[in-house]
Amino acid sequence: MCRLFGMSAGAHHARATFWLLEAPDSLSEQSRREPDGTGLGWFGDDGRPQVDKRPVAAYEDRAFAEDARERRSRTFVAHVRFASTGGLKPENTHPFEQAGRLFAHNGVIGGLDKLEAHLGDHRALVRGDTDSERFFALITKETEAAGGDISAGITAAARWVAAELPVFAINLVLTTATGLWALRYPDTHELFVLERPAGGPAGGRHLDHASAAGSIRVRSAELAAYPAVVVATERMDENPDWRPLASGQLLHVGPALEVTTTEAVPSPPAHPLSLANLNAHAAASQAPAPA
Repeated sequence: MCRLFGMSAGAHHARATFWLLEAPDSLSEQSRREPDGTGLGWFGDDGRPQVDKRPVAAYEDRAFAEDARERRSRTFVAHVRFASTGGLKPENTHPFEQAGRLFAHNGVIGGLDKLEAHLGDHRALVRGDTDSERFFALITKETEAAGGDISAGITAAARWVAAELPVFAINLVLTTATGLWALRYPDTHELFVLERPAGGPAGGRHLDHASAAGSIRVRSAELAAYPAVVVATERMDENPDWRPLASGQLLHVGPALEVTTTEAVPSPPAHPLSLANLNAHAAASQAPAPA
């Protein structure tokens, strides 16, 4: 299953070190779980989006995925891809950038011909083959129609997809230089949020999160002094304050770490997909994360 991670440090430019796919695996485990891409997105001090990503195929360039990368930003998004749609190419690797925003997605959307027709001129934003990038282009289109309101754009795009297209899941993390959004829909895959005070529950502790599979790990000594909000596909430590987003719930973290949630998509998908509806590769990409 693709792994999502998003983090906001609010008003602070926090320095964080990321490892993507750091866990050592046997060859048999690699053949089963090796990712199809890893990527990290952040924003420079000038507010411009930056992306470091590569389509890491089985047994290929594992060193890139394991290398620690230290970045400084108010917001981050990281993604480990298990491909469901689109080949192993840089343009199919998350996160994607459009209109100064960064986006990563976990799930499967069908009916891409219908989605492309609905995009109209915004189809030109799409460079690769994935359902994810096309969904992002729809969010960009709807955000423009809403006068730049990203929450409204995500809500409108997600409701259209839920009503018009076959859907397995459209979990997402979207970041700007100062804000973070996360949507869980429907209840196929979990998505968790942690509002972490400075120093963690006991105070004075730096942030050190790791996914159970070792796919994503992030460490930030600066978050011993600053609060943060973290979104991830799984609880990444023993902190009891992790909470799951409900199906259809949209989370927004503002510039001062103000957190709001809205019910963006109240109804179940009109055309739900199950694992049995997916081809073998797509079904394997959507398998639950190991415990």
